Amino acid sequence: MKRSILHVDMDAFYASIEERENPALKGRPIVVGALPGGRGVVSTASYAARAFGVHSAMPISRAARLLPHGVYLPVRMSLYAAVSRQVMEILARYTPLVEPLSLDEAFLDVTASERLFGDAVAIARKVREDVRRELSLPASVGVAPTKFVAKIASDMAKPDGMLEVRAEDVVSFLAPLPVRKIFGIGPESEAALKRRGFSTIADLQAKTESEVVRILGSFGATLHALAGGRDERAVDPVHEAKSHGRETTFARDVTDRRVLLDALLAFSADVAFELRRRRLVARRVELKLRYDDFTTLTRHRSLERPVQTARRIFREARALLDRVDPKRPVRLVGVSASALRHEEDGVQLSLFSGDADAKALRVERALDAIRGRYGKEGVRPASLVEGERTKRPSARDGDSR
Repeated sequence: MKRSILHVDMDAFYASIEERENPALKGRPIVVGALPGGRGVVSTASYAARAFGVHSAMPISRAARLLPHGVYLPVRMSLYAAVSRQVMEILARYTPLVEPLSLDEAFLDVTASERLFGDAVAIARKVREDVRRELSLPASVGVAPTKFVAKIASDMAKPDGMLEVRAEDVVSFLAPLPVRKIFGIGPESEAALKRRGFSTIADLQAKTESEVVRILGSFGATLHALAGGRDERAVDPVHEAKSHGRETTFARDVTDRRVLLDALLAFSADVAFELRRRRLVARRVELKLRYDDFTTLTRHRSLERPVQTARRIFREARALLDRVDPKRPVRLVGVSASALRHEEDGVQLSLFSGDADAKALRVERALDAIRGRYGKEGVRPASLVEGERTKRPSARDGDSR
């Protein structure tokens, strides 16, 4: 059965909201994120700002050099989250199958809604009209038979546009696109693919699956399927966060290992608390470092037994820190837990009974009630300190989706 999938992506979401809130900013180059003179990065840039080369995740110092006359605004996350909820309510009018990917984008499966609202293109138009009329915000929409193609289509429709890719046109639509359009392909992966003769999606289409697997390994099967427009992923309305994490950007570059450990200790406690609150366990711990030259390094450990305690998360994060260059100045540090599963899903924590992890889990669960009453600064397990100082750095939440 052919599916009808929409990918709705709000255009320069934070900047568009700020422009709506202050009409005097209309058409001006707006940069939302850290402020010039401070540390941190760009969260969102309006299209007028992007014309000067400013983009999200760019160091704010570089953005200020490229765009000294821009309008720089701090992030107002509570406002953006409230508007996001309004957007998602509009999408839910047309189908219960809405899968939010972040505050500003979502997939919709409207296959079963076409009898009520017209075909997928008609629904896409209605969604864009509702968002514009009720929220005074622009949205771009991709329409396609798969999630992969719908997401590419919405990106190509920006800003404030709509693009349909019919089932019979999927292969020819994808063929001329660079391989980096395939999700999961970053700059390093793209360079590696180019070295093997795959610059465009057409290069993947020209090979058989077995040939691509022979050249690229097991991931080649996934790449070959996507290159051919085959994507069986369903729209999942019960979309869970893929990881829970915390990170901070330091006011000054850090080379003191103890300061980094302080941050990891604090974040491990927060991440573990959030896992227990949501009744989740993790099988992977990841360390994130951004250095003074803005290069970002991530290291992870996959675990045989699931983790739900700060004691274990901190231990794994510290082991990862031990494996990196201790002399390079660090501007950002973070820790996250991923490969999440619910406690009940065949990962019984009773497997830990009798060992140190079981004891730590009992202690930390007992402290959760105190923490819930007095706040997360109210109490922290002394067993976590293990000789390290416990001065807490300022941080920002980092749930990723």
